[in-house]
Amino acid sequence: MLRIATFNLENLDMGSSACVPLDARLKLLGPQIRRINADILCLQEINAQRPEGKSDKAEHRRLDALDALLKAAGLSDFHVCATRNRAASGFADIHNLAIVSRDPMIENHQLWHDLVAEPTHRFIEGQDRGKDITLNWDRPAQYGRIALDGGRVLHCFNLHLRAPLACPVPGEKQDAFVWNSVSAWAEGYYLSEIKRAGQALEVRRKVDQIFEGEPDALICIAGDFNAEEHHTPVEILRGDVDNTGNGALASRVMVPVEHSLPETRRFTVIHQGHRQMLDHIMVSRAMLGFYKGSEIHNEDLADELVGYGAVEASPVSYHAPVVAEFDL
Repeated sequence: MLRIATFNLENLDMGSSACVPLDARLKLLGPQIRRINADILCLQEINAQRPEGKSDKAEHRRLDALDALLKAAGLSDFHVCATRNRAASGFADIHNLAIVSRDPMIENHQLWHDLVAEPTHRFIEGQDRGKDITLNWDRPAQYGRIALDGGRVLHCFNLHLRAPLACPVPGEKQDAFVWNSVSAWAEGYYLSEIKRAGQALEVRRKVDQIFEGEPDALICIAGDFNAEEHHTPVEILRGDVDNTGNGALASRVMVPVEHSLPETRRFTVIHQGHRQMLDHIMVSRAMLGFYKGSEIHNEDLADELVGYGAVEASPVSYHAPVVAEFDL
């Protein structure tokens, strides 16, 4: 059996930059990851650390907190590949992605405006009205190829799409959460949606490139999509025939594995009492043929809005892991 999982660790960090001591987090996250029991684990929000006596240049940063977590979870012998900053000179200071695999990865790279150019926008509100800007994705998507038993190869994508929060519009905010006008907020929200949908488009283009050369490819897209089903990024990544109107493209549809679970179990985040399915695992039709079942470890999931406001230095992640099992 092959178990694939995705888990947003929510700012895994250590040292002076950590909001919660790493030891406290390991006591909870370590058992969670042991329970996941994954052969391939897609992780999000891994912060990098600066070694003592070194500058904070990207080339000096290390993933010491991740190493400590893998040791606590009994995965020190697994292979780890992580994303880098835009210049690929080293790890980003925050929110790196990592694929942790029992088997070595044949290929690992990141998608960051490789298949979709930076969109341009002219501000229509605020002090920069009329100014043209380019919009960059907040972070890359990770793509890897992993050798499976029997000579098969898995194409694995690890995502952390932008949250649906409005982008800044210069001169239009009173503080972090208060806007001067609805129009300015609306423009910022529109820009955020462009970023989120654009990154989904880039991954979808890579998926279709894989299908061009390998029609029966085993493909998995896992991660924190920051979007529920029928939201734009999920629709773009899925590519349902209801949208394309072309039955000949049915073999290219990506299928969310949570569809096999009762609706009452389909949630990975609780926000102000509302259960949301923001973390997903999607697979190609060929891979769906090996699918056995899914798990969402949300039994003890806390409300993130309540937690952020009422719990000091909480060591938990407010995202639930998603696990899918395949007969591979």
